[in-house]
Amino acid sequence: MTVAARLESALTPLLRGPLPVRLVAWDGSAAGPPDAPLVLLRSPRALRRILWHPSELGAAQAYVTGEIDIDGDLGVALSTVWKVVAERGIAGVRARDLGRLAVAAARLGALGAPLPAPSTQAKLRGRRNERERDRAAIHHHYDTSNEFYSLLLDPAMAYSCAYFTRDVPGTPPDPGYGIAEAQADKLDLVCQKLSLAPGMRLFDVGCGWGSLSLHAAEHYGVEVVGITIAREQKTFIDARIAERGLGDRVRIRLQDYRELTDHDFDAVASLEMGEHVGERNYGRYARALYDAAAPGAPVLVQQMSRRGKHPGGGPFIESFIAPDMAMRPVGDTVEYFESAGLEVRGVQALREHYVWTAHAWLRRLDERWDEVVALLGIEGARTWRLYLAGGALAFEQGRMGVDQILLRRPSASVSAQLPPRVQELVS
Repeated sequence: MTVAARLESALTPLLRGPLPVRLVAWDGSAAGPPDAPLVLLRSPRALRRILWHPSELGAAQAYVTGEIDIDGDLGVALSTVWKVVAERGIAGVRARDLGRLAVAAARLGALGAPLPAPSTQAKLRGRRNERERDRAAIHHHYDTSNEFYSLLLDPAMAYSCAYFTRDVPGTPPDPGYGIAEAQADKLDLVCQKLSLAPGMRLFDVGCGWGSLSLHAAEHYGVEVVGITIAREQKTFIDARIAERGLGDRVRIRLQDYRELTDHDFDAVASLEMGEHVGERNYGRYARALYDAAAPGAPVLVQQMSRRGKHPGGGPFIESFIAPDMAMRPVGDTVEYFESAGLEVRGVQALREHYVWTAHAWLRRLDERWDEVVALLGIEGARTWRLYLAGGALAFEQGRMGVDQILLRRPSASVSAQLPPRVQELVS
């Protein structure tokens, strides 16, 4: 019996039906529908990884190392597998099915001790969401390489969901509109929701590579204080501040949100940083935003949401991309802010926009593939391809969402809660 035939026999009960993909094994044998997505099983080491980690983690490790590959569109292959899982009601791997796979692996010489984790898998120590571990988690993801992120992102280096106002599915294509313009539209949306005007003070919590801080200072005339715990990010922003002559309007500090003592900002923003603070610290994070805002000041949080048993995004993301990340349904996040004393003024869902954002980043990754491999190595490049393709699918299927939550610190004065321009009219 060929390798592919033996594996098909073992996998059919686990999958509760025929193979949804065309499987080609390391001996050249094949099984499964000829017109299905093509999965290449290049090494018996892939089976060993899957047996030791029968969740998505084992398959992800094998993909990252090249022991499993996809011939064709990775997103289409992932979508096909997810569709079959949903249609057949496959909730997990049953012990007897895993046993069949182990027997098949033994006959193929694939059994053995656990293999070393890929080099791109995070290795953190210490208690979850303590400061030193948080710094290590942020370093793992955000300090990868400023040069790499410059290849992946738009010129403003906005690493959060964009806001597409043109060139979206169902509208005529606009060749002059892409991820850079959609990110600028997102930054304008944030600034307008915060009613920014010249002379105001903005606090940017988790400022990333400074896209919002610089945009608000340049286009809305505000003074900005931004904080990050990623040294590479601060180095990058400081250079841009100097290049643009914004030293009198933008200051970036290497600082943890738990160390904040700032108060009375006219506006506060935090774009996709709250996912990293952890569940047990989220109330403290919400209170830090409240404390930083002046009475009547608006607070805008953009954050991903998720339902289900993997608040960190699943074994692959939690192990390779954003260790210790925590998400929850958007209603639960809103409750944290209300408990901190903030008033909810509006929630805008942007889930579809993250599908388009992730696809734009994935296209850039593929277009600059050789350069990415030179910077990150082949395992690093494959890790990011799997992350972006899988992330786009998660948002498309509604397993993850993203929302802009507009809040306000209450004030005893009704007029103090109005935007500055309106205050001028009523004063």
